[in-house]
Amino acid sequence: MSLDHTADRAGDDLARARAGDDDAFTRLVEPLQRELHAHCYGMLGAAHDADDALQDALLKAWKGLAGFQGRSSLRSWLYSVTTNSCLDSIRRRGARALPVDLGPSHERAVVDATARTDVAWLGPYPDTALRDGPLAPDARYEQREAVELAFVAALQHLPANQRAALLLFEVLAFSAAEIAEIMQTSRASVNSALQRARAVVADRVPERTQQQTLRELDDDRLRDVVSGFAGALERGDAGALVALLTDDVTWSMPPLPQWYRGLGPVTDFAVRVPLTGCGSWRHLTTSANGQPAVACYLRGDGSDTHRAWSITVLTLRGARIAAVTSFIGPEHFVTFGLPPSLP
Repeated sequence: MSLDHTADRAGDDLARARAGDDDAFTRLVEPLQRELHAHCYGMLGAAHDADDALQDALLKAWKGLAGFQGRSSLRSWLYSVTTNSCLDSIRRRGARALPVDLGPSHERAVVDATARTDVAWLGPYPDTALRDGPLAPDARYEQREAVELAFVAALQHLPANQRAALLLFEVLAFSAAEIAEIMQTSRASVNSALQRARAVVADRVPERTQQQTLRELDDDRLRDVVSGFAGALERGDAGALVALLTDDVTWSMPPLPQWYRGLGPVTDFAVRVPLTGCGSWRHLTTSANGQPAVACYLRGDGSDTHRAWSITVLTLRGARIAAVTSFIGPEHFVTFGLPPSLP
């Protein structure tokens, strides 16, 4: 299909959508929905919040399409509507957190930990639909880098306007003038927000992204690390697990508030809780936040079924695991399209 024909088709769909044809509107927005959803996740830090914000944005876009004047591209206009929907959501719900944001690490395992239900927790993001590379030639961050755990966690420490400005400029390559129009502010305010946001993010994210690290590992070595982690859990093999970890490794398990830093505390936790204190494990390998991940299924005493327990995201440094983030809860498995149990 030629570019001219594609453009004509899009123009026809736009005219039909303005006239109330919802099928035409669906054809217009469908190619952009995945990247818009990832943008919502970057803004909000939870996949279900991203679902709600994108649904709200598309409804607003549908209702407001007659007012779209075509001064910018439809994609730019949709990002404007979506960003403002996310800003509304942040005003209502605030930022999301990881256990490291709540207090210092624990030196010894807390065996009978209790979930904190009063905290809005950061959640994992299924990244199978994300594209490799940047969304725009001038973007500083690739799309997968923009959903990495460290980056999204850092964004949660920014005021909403700084968060939006950084994503729009560094990930989507909108100009400061375009961002000012989207956020209904001045270009000077956008530049100030960007300067402040960059300083916070630079202080909170590793120098090397996970995408850079993963590109340096061959597929066989990466599989060895992921299968080695999962296999150590299934066998209860502390030695094999420790051999995969960096000396300064961290392990956290939202919604449990406790977290552990360093090989000694992490080993104490691993031996006393997942390796010997829970039950039998099975796993499926997956990918989350642009990083390798393991879907962990637990069979407790008296059960004959392994049930969905956590999406565990691995952060690598070289060929070792520098952080283990276990997002506990069967609701995450629904988001990832994974089965609720394994026989």
